[in-house]
Amino acid sequence: MAEFVLSRRCVMVRLADFSYEKYQKALRQSAGAVVIILPQNMSTMPQDIVQQFMELEPELLATETIVPVYFALEDEELLSIYTQTQISSSSQGSSSAAEVLLHTATANGFQMVTSGAQSKAVSDWAITSLEGRLTGAGGEDLPTIVLVAHYDSFGVAPWLSYGADSNGSGVAILLELARLFSRLYSYKRTHAGYNLLFFLSGGGKFNYQGTKRWLEDNLDHTDSSLLQDNVAFVLCLDTLGNSDNLHLHVSKPPKEGSPQHALLKELETVAAHQHPDLKFSMVHKKINLADDTLAWEHERFGIRRLPAFTLSHLESHRSPERHSIMDMRPHVDLTKLSRNTKVIAEALARVIYNLTEKGVSGDLQIFTEQMQVQEDQLASLVDWLTAQPRAAQLLDKDSSIVNTLEYHLNRYLKDVRRHLVRADKRDPEFVFYDQLKQTMNAYRVKPAIFDLLLAVCIASYLGVLYLAVQNFGLLYGFLRRVTAPRVKQH
Repeated sequence: MAEFVLSRRCVMVRLADFSYEKYQKALRQSAGAVVIILPQNMSTMPQDIVQQFMELEPELLATETIVPVYFALEDEELLSIYTQTQISSSSQGSSSAAEVLLHTATANGFQMVTSGAQSKAVSDWAITSLEGRLTGAGGEDLPTIVLVAHYDSFGVAPWLSYGADSNGSGVAILLELARLFSRLYSYKRTHAGYNLLFFLSGGGKFNYQGTKRWLEDNLDHTDSSLLQDNVAFVLCLDTLGNSDNLHLHVSKPPKEGSPQHALLKELETVAAHQHPDLKFSMVHKKINLADDTLAWEHERFGIRRLPAFTLSHLESHRSPERHSIMDMRPHVDLTKLSRNTKVIAEALARVIYNLTEKGVSGDLQIFTEQMQVQEDQLASLVDWLTAQPRAAQLLDKDSSIVNTLEYHLNRYLKDVRRHLVRADKRDPEFVFYDQLKQTMNAYRVKPAIFDLLLAVCIASYLGVLYLAVQNFGLLYGFLRRVTAPRVKQH
């Protein structure tokens, strides 16, 4: 098979045919650009292809290149261009050189042109985080439980990063927990002696920058904060929209008798008694400060010596679906999302109301009837969260997503406020760039060899015509001399 030269050519490849080897070849030969065509409906794509691309995304992000790489959703026009280009490429393997030359000269080509300026760093970009609280009853020095979920998404193409499971599922659960416990705290009989602090963090996919700044603001730059007093534990919610597994990730196993240990035991109890189909386990991993990025969000709290965990259906922080454009709406199973929400709500309630110490059976369900988890509410939240990309580079402080999240918190919580984080201008921990979305225009053109052959044909035609005219003139003169009448002289 012929080895095609890709220099200065735009390489188009459909997701089903994409491989890292093809991508590397395009980079080595200095292709003009690479266009990866994604299907409009990702649910039609075989799972093995989706999983393969998920695993390749970190490699794509880690590979430095001067070749621009574009992702485009397929439509009729794009597929027509792809098909014509594929037919043209396949003809290069023809056995007849004459056929190849003829096809090369007569085939249609396309010139791909993008509009937009050169990408440049965006200065003074603000990442927004949101907090709200439910104040406990019975005094000022109450223990505080902190519930956290980062709301931004991540993938190789920011405009295609919808983050359905990671971490739209965590956000949906946090908002549903805010609704449920706000109702419990609205009645005197069920107003518990715990403060509940809810935090939607921004920049989670960028080493949890929103959480880092929030901790600095609360622990270093103020004299009064719930985080400074009596924190029972911090529970981070991350990727909880699928699977029959539930893992509690810890940096240090909780000590028996501590609130953290109580939560661990209550999660085990609820899973075993109310949802036997669910496999619950604890995963212990020490914080590795030598790594460039932290593994889980709870490690931000652990560094500041606050007891914290992350709850996820993923066993490893390296799971590719946490940072993939393939993480779309079909990746969230509403039945399992609703079950996980109920497990978390029931376990938290058993800790808050100390039900195990009071001898209450693990079979008792608190959130039933009027207080039950609303699956349609969760469905609406996930549908809304996945209706638009949520990459941190796209969400400024005036974003509709940020405003809507703030609205939901205000419905259920008190003292809702924003926290902004901007990159340090001297030593920035993150840098965002503009021009993340561009329009590509395709112009139908003939290959250069067509112009050359056309010029040769025209020149040949004119040459033949010139020779014909010259020869005709000579022939005409000859015939005139032959047929001219002789004049007799007297």
